[in-house]
Amino acid sequence: MSFHIPYGRQDIDNEDIQAVINVLKSDFLTQGPAVNAFEAAISSYVGVKYAVACNSATSALHLACLALGVGPGDIVWTSAITFVASSNCALYCGAEVDFVDINLATYNISLEALTEKLIIAKSSGNLPKVLIPVHMAGQSADMRAIYALSQEYGFKIIEDASHAIGGSYENSSIGSCKFSDIAVFSFHPVKIITTGEGGMAVTNNGILADKMNLLRSHGITRDPAQMQSKSDGPWYYEQIELGFNYRMTDIQAALGMSQSKKIGGYVLRRNELAERYKSVLRGLPITLPTLLESNYSAFHLFIILLTDGITKSRHLEVFSQLREAGIGVNIHYIPVYLQPYYQKKGFKKGYCPNAEEYYSRAVSLPIFPNLSIDQQDFVGSKLGEILKP
Repeated sequence: MSFHIPYGRQDIDNEDIQAVINVLKSDFLTQGPAVNAFEAAISSYVGVKYAVACNSATSALHLACLALGVGPGDIVWTSAITFVASSNCALYCGAEVDFVDINLATYNISLEALTEKLIIAKSSGNLPKVLIPVHMAGQSADMRAIYALSQEYGFKIIEDASHAIGGSYENSSIGSCKFSDIAVFSFHPVKIITTGEGGMAVTNNGILADKMNLLRSHGITRDPAQMQSKSDGPWYYEQIELGFNYRMTDIQAALGMSQSKKIGGYVLRRNELAERYKSVLRGLPITLPTLLESNYSAFHLFIILLTDGITKSRHLEVFSQLREAGIGVNIHYIPVYLQPYYQKKGFKKGYCPNAEEYYSRAVSLPIFPNLSIDQQDFVGSKLGEILKP
């Protein structure tokens, strides 16, 4: 089924198209100068020292885990409400994964649940090596508080900022890594900016950046300082780690470079639409997202919660009627541990009560820069019609 109002959509203009054409006419389609330029643009934008562009945010999360030494015998924690990549990345490394419940007001990791879980884990000698907080829908988790817990309990932090480029926390750009080791962005078409598929890991730690750069390209180096043998000639390279082909192409990077100039404008427009939803949806039996004063959300998603106590069948009915009206609503996300793969690992329903409560009531409404006022009004009126007593 195709929708005339999707929940999210890329915005590609002639400048973006010309940037890609320029690369197509150049000598390099991949492993050329465009990737370095895009990395420099993003690192400058968020105020971080190093950036490593990848073919997806999933790849970037995997590299981030590997750079922090995640492996067999380790455990990584993340939010129960996120896309599966936030937890799968730990499993790729041979580690175990566990989930922290969310705060029902912000949809981010609950500090109370995290603190309680850390106390229990310390007493049982089972603390996480890495925590991956997810900046759900574009709003930063409370990173200062999470960082304080990391200092007390000794874990590293990877920010899953896939939703959040262009947002800020305590007046610093999300991705500045002020309170984390590494942050990861996604450039999927429905995100804030796009490279088609693509992602990036950013960090202020040069050792972590070098490790991710090495692993991104098969574990191969041409740097004599890293080689174990004397070079045979200008062609010489060595594989010193078992790496991956996680490289971004110059075609993707050119699109990303062009799109990066519009981050601020895109996020401003998303905030304007989010603010307008408050009036469009006023009086309906729903809960709107709560923003912390310290945050400026990128508003990748606009998620409402239907009235507390709504039945499963009514939730489905509301969702289905919106889609039948041509409104491409979605649900972000099913609690990860309820997926069959994770249930085989022993996770059961009831593990994170707030996450399950959220899932039973959540609906993602359309929000993207080119959403028109008429379209937004239609979403509000149709939802009101469906929810009327």
